[in-house]
Amino acid sequence: MTVRELTRELVSIPSHDDETAAGDHIETWLRRETDAEVTRDVAGNVIARKGTGDRTLALVGHHDVVEPAASQVVGTSETAADDLEYVVEQRDGRLYGRGAADMKGAVAAAMLAFRDSDPSPAGELVFASFVGEEVGGVGAQHAIEHGFSPDYAIVGEGSTGYSSPGVTDVAVAHKGRRGSTITARGTAAHASEVDAGENAIYRATDAVDLVRALEAPAIDVAGETLAGSLAVTEIEGGVAMNVIPDRCTLTVDERTVPGERASLERLEDLEGITWTVDQDLPPMRCTDEAFAEAVREAADAAQSGTPALVTKPHATDAGWLSQAGTECVICGPSEPGEAHTETESVSLAVLERCRKTYQRVAASWP
Repeated sequence: MTVRELTRELVSIPSHDDETAAGDHIETWLRRETDAEVTRDVAGNVIARKGTGDRTLALVGHHDVVEPAASQVVGTSETAADDLEYVVEQRDGRLYGRGAADMKGAVAAAMLAFRDSDPSPAGELVFASFVGEEVGGVGAQHAIEHGFSPDYAIVGEGSTGYSSPGVTDVAVAHKGRRGSTITARGTAAHASEVDAGENAIYRATDAVDLVRALEAPAIDVAGETLAGSLAVTEIEGGVAMNVIPDRCTLTVDERTVPGERASLERLEDLEGITWTVDQDLPPMRCTDEAFAEAVREAADAAQSGTPALVTKPHATDAGWLSQAGTECVICGPSEPGEAHTETESVSLAVLERCRKTYQRVAASWP
């Protein structure tokens, strides 16, 4: 079976609402094609292991996807879930379909590399495909909480086209995301008696001023500056034109970097303000230079272009693994701007390149 054939199979299986069928397919394939120890946890993660060394290398992906566009689905809104299929098309050397780039193509490449690799005598080789990456990494978190702790991991998220078009690079760091809600509370009053109330919108504007004054941290890594950011993204408050509002809420999107955070906790020093963290996806940074270089060398041997060590702006499951102590890099076929689009696609040549890269690392590391 080729990477093209396996990717087509995986992409055709719906997995935006329910990853079960895609997980079934991956599990069945691994049990049929390998003699590895294959497990399926209660969250739906599929994990396979082979080798007996005391150091572990994992090839990691996820098989959930975001909701497809209408053009990416066979059927209508009345089609039963069991009969639904995703459209998969091949043209101009690419496969088109929801999940082709993010990231069933990389999962297929990792499955084939896992099957065809004999792990280093010093190491155990693991394949893992998680659920729930698109909704905050729930599958990765479940696996980690239940003992998933490889020493090293290659996460197959997109790293192609970062240093130059068409080149598959190796990302050694990425940003995280912290999403927060700021709630301002005051006292309602009739707008004709301004001093009788406490205007929650005014208190909210004090919070906005503080957010705008905060400096988002930045770090230097791989010859680049990975910079965080802060932005107030939503505001809601007030009930009528003639009422002093007693409540106003804001949301803040914060992009975090490894090791540092903006001081948003200072919001709680403001009168009438509470600050709640709704989502906190951790950033990632690989601190093992030898591992990063080994993956870069394997990627170099698999392509004509020269890959670089780069950074990514997007949070991935590598953040959860890195936070738990795994040395992670990201190496995968998806290109910037390709994932989550109505025309999502992946290069077949780059899929094969990633398969070779994963297999080279699996055979030699540690």
